[in-house]
Amino acid sequence: MILLVHGGREYLRAPGDELQTDLGVLDVPEDVSPGDVLETHLGEEFVVRAPRGPDLFNHFERTGAPMMPRDVGLIVGHTGAAAGDRVLDAGTGTGVLSAYLARLGAEVTTFERDPEFADVARENMDLAGVSDNVDVRTGDLTEELDDLSGFDLLTLDTGDAPEVVARAPDLLVSGGFLAVYSPFVENSHETVRTAREVGLSDVETLETIQREMDFGDRGSRPSTAGVGHTGYLTFARNE
Repeated sequence: MILLVHGGREYLRAPGDELQTDLGVLDVPEDVSPGDVLETHLGEEFVVRAPRGPDLFNHFERTGAPMMPRDVGLIVGHTGAAAGDRVLDAGTGTGVLSAYLARLGAEVTTFERDPEFADVARENMDLAGVSDNVDVRTGDLTEELDDLSGFDLLTLDTGDAPEVVARAPDLLVSGGFLAVYSPFVENSHETVRTAREVGLSDVETLETIQREMDFGDRGSRPSTAGVGHTGYLTFARNE
């Protein structure tokens, strides 16, 4: 897939596709490359761009509120997720986190309870070009725990995360990391308590807050629009 960019507009298309807008009709060549400039029949120019993580976040089909790039960045930074890692994930949703990790070269097994959400996630993995690295399973991770082990990273975005955290020592390799996202502090508190009870180390919880800056003629200040708080991230490490 490639992005066709004109000013503030972006369109995701595959080589050979046709783009129809009020700016004209554009046939995407089969041999299109990033950096090419294509013209519609009305002479409007579109720049070709290779999609990256933030672009996929903007263009994925959504089944709910996806994990924000800022949260994905914290997970990668605090766990050192890298190529060759085996990742066990639950609460796939739109699949943003799975796609980011797979694009790093990790092998991801992710569980989504809702069959329709799981189907959308699989389509999004195709869109991101990471289907070979992401196994989207339909089902409840808590029912499969006895058959899973040897993961470098365990990531959870579910209300029953503490139940899975209780089994984290059996799921993770020595030195493996846990990352749990929750929009509610109560769930994070229970996650921390459980992580400590089962002997995980380096347990910490961060609230993710980010403010965009507005720079204008009158002065500069944090933006009064947009979402500042997204949720809480709890990290821990297996002994």
